[in-house]
Amino acid sequence: MSEKRTDADGKQLSRRDFLRNTGILAGGAVLGTGLLAGCSEGTAKSTPTPAEVWDYEADVVVVGLGGAGAAAAIEAHDAGAKVLVLEKQAKDKHYPNTRMSGGVWHNPDPTGDRAARVEYIKAMMSGENIPWKNEGEQEHVSAAMAEMFADGIMEVEKFLMAQAPDLDPAGMAPGGEASFPMFPKFKEAKYGKTISTRYKDFQNANREVPAYEQPKEQKSAGEAFYWALVEEGIKTKRPEIQLLFSAPAKKLIQGENGEIQGVIATQEGKEIKIKAKKGVVLSSGGYEYNMPMRRAFLEGPGVSGWGFYGTTFNTGDGIEMAILVGAGLVKVAKAASRIESAFPHGEHFEKKGLKMGSNTSVTSSKNSVIVDNFGKRYTDEHIITDSKRPYRYQFYKEAVHYDLLTMNYPRIPSWVIFDETRRASSAVVNMTGSTVGYGFLPWTKDNMDAIQRGWILKADTLEELAEKIKADPENRELIDTKTLVDNVKKFNEFCAAGEDKEFGRTPATMGPVEKPPFYAMKLYPGGPNTKGGIDANAKREALDWNANPIPRLYTAGEISSVFKFTYQAGGNLTECIVCGRVAGKNVATLTPWS
Repeated sequence: MSEKRTDADGKQLSRRDFLRNTGILAGGAVLGTGLLAGCSEGTAKSTPTPAEVWDYEADVVVVGLGGAGAAAAIEAHDAGAKVLVLEKQAKDKHYPNTRMSGGVWHNPDPTGDRAARVEYIKAMMSGENIPWKNEGEQEHVSAAMAEMFADGIMEVEKFLMAQAPDLDPAGMAPGGEASFPMFPKFKEAKYGKTISTRYKDFQNANREVPAYEQPKEQKSAGEAFYWALVEEGIKTKRPEIQLLFSAPAKKLIQGENGEIQGVIATQEGKEIKIKAKKGVVLSSGGYEYNMPMRRAFLEGPGVSGWGFYGTTFNTGDGIEMAILVGAGLVKVAKAASRIESAFPHGEHFEKKGLKMGSNTSVTSSKNSVIVDNFGKRYTDEHIITDSKRPYRYQFYKEAVHYDLLTMNYPRIPSWVIFDETRRASSAVVNMTGSTVGYGFLPWTKDNMDAIQRGWILKADTLEELAEKIKADPENRELIDTKTLVDNVKKFNEFCAAGEDKEFGRTPATMGPVEKPPFYAMKLYPGGPNTKGGIDANAKREALDWNANPIPRLYTAGEISSVFKFTYQAGGNLTECIVCGRVAGKNVATLTPWS
């Protein structure tokens, strides 16, 4: 049972007083969409629902069927629990971030030193063991979390293979290159990542066919990872796990003693109540497409100035539900993000000002260069995609740079400038995964459809291109034609010399921007997902603002990501299994509340 909330003088606080003192009540006004609806003094905790009105009952209720939810469901089931999973998306169009991902996860060399592995992981999670870093502030969970993760990570391959023996072991071989050689115990830890999850006949897949339509034997990347867990691990091997699709969870049911007793969801337009006799696992993803949360949590213009390329169904539902029962938040602005193209596609997005991102491959390819709104180059473009360097998923920090003198965000948006050689060579976005590969965004290999839609600007000269950029409202008439022309000219000279004397871009990625017509496409901070959210401990218990566990509430996945300092590619899928399994195991051990 959690401790009662008290003020500095030891006086017991009401729920509303607690929310006001912690700033959540004020934040609710910012978030807007009923984040604190129902939190009046008299309705702080729901009265336990009589058994006869429950629509469904299970020992464990899992909210969200991505990688984390699937792992939690499998473990809870194998521990003897009756499991029910609530999934927001429809069964025939179930595209969670796990499925849309690259299928990469962390798999350290087993000959590495465990103690060193703990230190390396702790550095990624919080950085508290890095002398020169001053962020941290995760002392209440970081040590135990790193220990848990260091052990759990060594079981991921075995767990996946147990679900899907036809996966290709070569794609999941331990080792690979880690991203942070400056972190403690880097060499001794032998930390690395896989190539990609894939089935044994992946090389014969027809690349003209969408990944989700390929036969199992030829699946790879996130599609294979998802298939192994959901289609094989649950649907085939554990049909007893009840899956409710098109059933978005709306609210947690909390008893008078603070423990979580169930979930309210909607199905076919009707409200349903699901009893969770042992507990609930929240694994419903981040807040990538929640406007009020983006406005409240993300840096700069959080709504119009960011673009995420995961599923559009991640709207922070689980975070909102957790806040309503007293959960604390931690490092909410964190995101696994770089700089990506994004577009207001569809009526929903055009009206609300949101943009749908895409995994953008042009950002460090030949015959392209990136400039800010003034037309000035500001970075080594290869950093954005180079997995061998530690800055890849922190590059959004460069994109949200704030100019104190002009009180402006000069790099939101940024612009990738490329020429006809690059336009004709291949698609400038990922065509097989992400939002394009799963049909959320239209695109053609020759990029011409995007040009016709106005997503890519086209001009015969750089001077004309500058005028078109200036006419775009998001440029705010900041572009300077001479600055753009001079910067492209300088970059072309670096290409001819084989050395970027200004930013040190990798020569192999350099190629001149010289063949007309010329093109420009907007880039925004963004990536696959947000990482900040519900505070949780190593047992994956959701914590309140005083770091006390909320009874019978567990969480895993990006909704409560462990990576609160930095992110190495593949971290999301890794924590899906490691943390999902821990949550599932622990909730299954509880004694039913009635």
